[in-house]
Amino acid sequence: MYRQLQPVLVRRLAGAVLGLAAGMLAGASAVYAASDYPAQQPIRLIVPYPAGGGTDYFARTVSERMGKELGQKVVVENRPGAATIIGADTVARSKPDGYTILLGDNATYAVNPSLYAKLPYDPLKDLDPVTLTARFALLLVVHPSAPVNTVEEFIEWVKANPGKIDFGSPGTGSPHHLAMELLEQQAGIDLTHIPYKGGAPATQDLLAGVFPTMFLDLPTAAAHIQAGKLKALAVASDKPISAMPELPTVADAAKLPGFEAWAWQGFAVPKGTPEDVVRKINEAFAITAKDGEIIEKMRVNGTDLIPSTPEEMRAYMESETRKWAEAIRNANIKIEQ
Repeated sequence: MYRQLQPVLVRRLAGAVLGLAAGMLAGASAVYAASDYPAQQPIRLIVPYPAGGGTDYFARTVSERMGKELGQKVVVENRPGAATIIGADTVARSKPDGYTILLGDNATYAVNPSLYAKLPYDPLKDLDPVTLTARFALLLVVHPSAPVNTVEEFIEWVKANPGKIDFGSPGTGSPHHLAMELLEQQAGIDLTHIPYKGGAPATQDLLAGVFPTMFLDLPTAAAHIQAGKLKALAVASDKPISAMPELPTVADAAKLPGFEAWAWQGFAVPKGTPEDVVRKINEAFAITAKDGEIIEKMRVNGTDLIPSTPEEMRAYMESETRKWAEAIRNANIKIEQ
């Protein structure tokens, strides 16, 4: 009896040993893949905007330097559309191996969950934060024909004409749009929103006097202000900016403590990406952000580099989500998709 069972036991024992060995090899392979990252292939950097815009310029400026740090080429891939949803969903559905990175912004990480009734991705559940990357100051500007030169005069002007003064934006839910919604709520004023499909057409119509005011990002606004084609009334940051130190903050000029709005960006990867891989991407950008040539290119473009830890980025995403959820709810803004 024992001799009959012996071959069976041997086969079962051998199978168990082989199974255990295969599992150990698979685990070792996964660890090796993370530690060896990114030796296998080029890295895709998904930009959820068309080529040629500010986000695309930033991505192409830092990608080459990051590639040198990582020892692998970083290829920028534009996936525009639907308020960054197409690009974000592409990354959220990608393999969590570090070879697909998202350069998202306010809309991607903090605004879309409150703005859209149906969203194919959850920023906090489907993406792992890597690092904050950059932010752009937003300026309250008016056409030269507007009869105001200060924020106080602007608020008085709008209060005297409730609902009759239009403002433009690159689109519903954009940082530019929500900054004005926040000002309306905190200052108790009422303007009419004209959303455009992008910053370029909105800026063109502002310069043409089609509407008299909007919040405009510093990189776009600077040249027009210097040329006298726009008047800057205040900046939406928490303190004056070095590019225009004489410009007051909205919070101080309008006596609205705590008023603050930025256009900001950050890197994220698919949920479940190995921590070792996240750390390598984080470190590559941290070094890039200290590069003098990169810093100068961003300074000229009115961009602040703001590298962070993954934990700091997640905390910022959560705080911004709460802030804009309240503003969106109070303004009753909703987009059906």
